[in-house]
Amino acid sequence: MPKINLLPGAVAEIMAATADTGSLSLADRYGLMAAILNESLAEEEIESINRLLRFVIKGRIKVTNDISTDV
Repeated sequence: MPKINLLPGAVAEIMAATADTGSLSLADRYGLMAAILNESLAEEEIESINRLLRFVIKGRIKVTNDISTDV
């Protein structure tokens, strides 16, 4: 399996974009998948991803099939 290199600040950017739009795009979900597969995440990033997933489960954030939430 190829090594996944996560862009610095990617998790924070996904969190900010999701908080701004109230939705999680397809690109965001792929970014989260790459982050989860990255074995060198900081504890803060893991907690942020868990918080985001709880918001999805509770219905506070909707999951869309749009490639991006940018207009």
